[in-house]
Amino acid sequence: MHALSDPHRLEMVRRLAEDSEARPCGTFGFDISKSTMTHHLRTLREAGVIQQEKAGTTKLTWLRREDLDARFPGLLDAVLSAKPVPA
Repeated sequence: MHALSDPHRLEMVRRLAEDSEARPCGTFGFDISKSTMTHHLRTLREAGVIQQEKAGTTKLTWLRREDLDARFPGLLDAVLSAKPVPA
């Protein structure tokens, strides 16, 4: 749950849930530094929410939806459907 507590990470997961294909990590379009983006992706990866794979010079990212749904049925849908809290 900690991995999904940050608004940027939650938005990353929302965007990945909408995509049917793996997404290059530089395509999220957030106005944050590269090191901060790396931190957020590492947090999600270490929590088992996403998986990443190198493809040439690009790192592709995708949501581990099937694994998450099998281990925590309904959790991801509940988190993704929750109304965002204003900052």
